[in-house]
Amino acid sequence: FGKGPAETLEAPRVILSGGVMGTIPLLLAMKERNDGLPLLSSRLGQLVRTNSEALIGVVAPDHEEDFHEGVAITSILHTDEHSHIEPVRYGSGSDFFRFLMGPHAPGRWAISRVARSFGSLITNPRLWAKVYTMNRQRYSERAQVLLYMRALEGTMRLELGRSIMTGYRRGLVSRVDDPANAPQAFMEDATALANRFAQKVNGVVASLFAETILGAPSTAHILGGACMGAGPGEGVIDHRHQVFGYDGLYVIDGSAVSANPGVNPSLTITALAERAMSHISTRAS
Repeated sequence: FGKGPAETLEAPRVILSGGVMGTIPLLLAMKERNDGLPLLSSRLGQLVRTNSEALIGVVAPDHEEDFHEGVAITSILHTDEHSHIEPVRYGSGSDFFRFLMGPHAPGRWAISRVARSFGSLITNPRLWAKVYTMNRQRYSERAQVLLYMRALEGTMRLELGRSIMTGYRRGLVSRVDDPANAPQAFMEDATALANRFAQKVNGVVASLFAETILGAPSTAHILGGACMGAGPGEGVIDHRHQVFGYDGLYVIDGSAVSANPGVNPSLTITALAERAMSHISTRAS
């Protein structure tokens, strides 16, 4: 961590709870080192999930309703047996999202998505100009994020490698092993609901640039990568969250979640953590 001499700390148990984006890169790096954790399961980084969700913004510069007042999430609309959508409020001054977004433009090919994005800008130039020029406080008052989630499968893999996203330096990259079972950036039901909402409030529909340019899905609830299994050939941790091959090392966070719950996973992660703690003796080792 610094330029001083290395320090060694010993503990009978170590718990990793850095979330997928903290725990998985650390374990992947340690697996590569002979003096690290080379015996980690080859399943590490696999079965990563996005909670099968879409984050779509609706911004209505001319609407009189103040969207930012009140509890962040107040309602859930169940659209079918495995899907629902939640309107999400953000506090005054929360406007960074607008610098990461553009017109929502679903489509299979990048060129068609970019064309549809420019088409939206040309069709509604006045509204889009207001979206990008509103002051910070007013933006949160006129913007709503629609969080659409599904309890359907869709997996990818995280590993250490090089890509254009890492500047071709070694870093964390994602891979899709089965395109037919990959997380989706665009879902027709989510788009249809966002369009209906926008029509009601005379607004525009927006999504992140990464979705338009790359067709890559976005998520606020990334899960998996160190899932449970009967042994190291099936998973990274056992039913007590202990890492196979390393007694006393535990993974207790969203990395252990092995399915898309289709809802905010915080309570699921909390329940798993409490259950894992029940397997650890309170006696001093």
